[in-house]
Amino acid sequence: MATPIASNFTRLTAADLLKFKRYLVENVSRSMEDELLQLGDRDEVIKQRLNDAYVQTKVTLPEDIRKQIFKEIFDEMTGFGPIQPLLDDPEVSEVMVNGPKKVFVEKGGKLTKSGVTFDDDDHVARIIDRIILPLGRRVDADSPAVDARLPDGSRVNAVIRPVSIDGPCITIRKFKKDKLSAQDLVKFGSLTNNMADFIRACVIAHLNIVVSGGTGSGKTTLLNVLSSFIPEEERIITIEDAAELQLQQDHVLRLETKTANIDGKGIVTIRDLVRNSLRMRPDRIVVGECRGGETLDMLQAMNTGHDGSLTTLHANTPRDAISRMETMVLMAGMDLPLKVVRQQISSAVDLIIQQTRLKDGSRKVTAVTEVVGMEGDTVVLTDVFKFEQTGVGPDNKIKGELKATGIRPLFSPRLEAAGIKLSADIFMPPGGLGLGSRR
Repeated sequence: MATPIASNFTRLTAADLLKFKRYLVENVSRSMEDELLQLGDRDEVIKQRLNDAYVQTKVTLPEDIRKQIFKEIFDEMTGFGPIQPLLDDPEVSEVMVNGPKKVFVEKGGKLTKSGVTFDDDDHVARIIDRIILPLGRRVDADSPAVDARLPDGSRVNAVIRPVSIDGPCITIRKFKKDKLSAQDLVKFGSLTNNMADFIRACVIAHLNIVVSGGTGSGKTTLLNVLSSFIPEEERIITIEDAAELQLQQDHVLRLETKTANIDGKGIVTIRDLVRNSLRMRPDRIVVGECRGGETLDMLQAMNTGHDGSLTTLHANTPRDAISRMETMVLMAGMDLPLKVVRQQISSAVDLIIQQTRLKDGSRKVTAVTEVVGMEGDTVVLTDVFKFEQTGVGPDNKIKGELKATGIRPLFSPRLEAAGIKLSADIFMPPGGLGLGSRR
């Protein structure tokens, strides 16, 4: 077959190089059709076939350009194309493809534009297909948005036209290979040692805990830490849209939602899984995130003997979390009076932990709040620990302190009944003056 371009590299334009690269990809792909290879063998075969195809073209490129093209093709055929180096970079926590020429990354809580680019919209679309097709997911004009996960557990969302006006987009929340511990969060300044000891006691004592926070605030990371405190001998059922939780206990059953098939049938929702989990003899139910009517089922489970349940939801404050739960319970389609809904929430939820991504990109637990009960028609909340911002440093770093409020939670007897005695110093604020109040 004739080569697609002239052999004189000095005349090659960017368009010529792109054409040459596509020719090599097609040549190698065609040569490997119908071959069943082990993963390691496949990598070596691709490298060999790529080199053979290059030699056959009789094109001589400068070594640095040849190596770059070979790497791009190898990443294309074995990984996820141009974004593979970003996925391999341990400092990158999120990758955002806003189109072929706009790829952003998050590093250390800061968003920056990377130098990575795709060839065109079709190139982005091919990478989306590479991600979702092995998972049995699909994305097309009738279903233009999809959630999936990479083999390492990273969370992926992809959107194409007509929903995405400017063409296909990809957002990848990277999966941390090293599971963070409570001490890691203390080291990062997200928690204090006293807060970590208190939260650990609450998990062991089977309190029902909701982690509240905004998008990208670190809710799943904190939920992983909370789950690590669950005793080894308990049966844990996790329920997620896309499995992300990294529980180390032996007796863990992981459930994941299922999207509808091409006929619109076969969907399995979070709500379906929560209901089904109650028939599976759980000691703990851990729901990755409550977003809708499943909140009612979760609250009913908490109120009917399934203590020690954990979940997350999107809200900016503990008070907002209560309002969000009210709204999501009403989404279940039950015609319940608002006071009854609030009574369900106040009797089911013991603790709300507020996780926040601050303006400087740091992530902190900004409130640990007890759900005390009802006063009239209002759910009463008490801050046990709270973050107080004191200013902004010259490097735009948020200054502040995580403090106890001086109020001991009303559920303290439950901690003692579980054999956990916390020192009174844990609840003592600096200077011995109480900062909190019931609200």
